[in-house]
Amino acid sequence: MSPARFLPRFAALAGAFVLAACASQSPTAADAAPVATIPPQTMVQAIRAAAGDGDGELAVQPLRDPMVEDLRERAVALEGQGDLDGAAAALDQALEIVDGDPALLQERAEVAILQNDFTRATALAERAYALGAQVGPLCRRHWITLEQVRLSTGDAAGAVQARGQADGCRVAGPARY
Repeated sequence: MSPARFLPRFAALAGAFVLAACASQSPTAADAAPVATIPPQTMVQAIRAAAGDGDGELAVQPLRDPMVEDLRERAVALEGQGDLDGAAAALDQALEIVDGDPALLQERAEVAILQNDFTRATALAERAYALGAQVGPLCRRHWITLEQVRLSTGDAAGAVQARGQADGCRVAGPARY
């Protein structure tokens, strides 16, 4: 018998062994990773861009405590320098002064995303929405935060739902005469 005659059988048998070996491996951490991972910087850019300029729509702008405003500006500067822990600390300090400020909660949620703390970002965005006016650019940022987290964790249906909520935040401002 010719060795070439056994080659197809050998190839089929080897392929079967390879498939069996692959099927018997237990799932690894890589298999359990989120379906879609988005860089945190990209997520935050999408959130901030979704706010838009608010032109022609209802947007609530609360008065700010000067000390809180200084801490917010400090957080922005620290984030720009790449000091996310410092930015988070500044915003946390501002939240100790005014714990129910939806804009502060949203800014802290965005820093949490940059720190890859999606659980905290979700909780902060949800709280900010609950305490806020639920209309306008800030409202969109809350919902787009939730959309981005859900996309990053592979929850496509939840992301679509959050996007729909964000679209509902656009309310025309009152007519001015």
